[in-house]
Amino acid sequence: QVQVVESGGGLVQPGGSLRLSCTASVTIASMNVMAWHRQAPGKERELVAYITSSGRVNYGDPVKGRFTISRDNAKNTMYLQMNSLSPEDTAVYYCVGSFVGHNYSGQGTQVTVSS
Repeated sequence: QVQVVESGGGLVQPGGSLRLSCTASVTIASMNVMAWHRQAPGKERELVAYITSSGRVNYGDPVKGRFTISRDNAKNTMYLQMNSLSPEDTAVYYCVGSFVGHNYSGQGTQVTVSS
């Protein structure tokens, strides 16, 4: 069973920044695609960003220009740098990794943007 663990969430003021991290029990270099999803209260889960093993990235429209996804295979960690945060970014953020044809998701980390 592959385990994925997110960290780095917390409370931040509007306009602030946070960096989320994601590690896995397998080498992330073996994951074809890794992604961040989020789910706000009362809303459906949505894709925030993904990064492929070759480094190709894509972002959801609400976060373009503000969030940056990256992966450091040497540290076995994927990151989500979030800047210019707004209350609309408040959600539980999930890391998802694709490994051997299956998607594995962590328990999520709460991000709350509030003054």
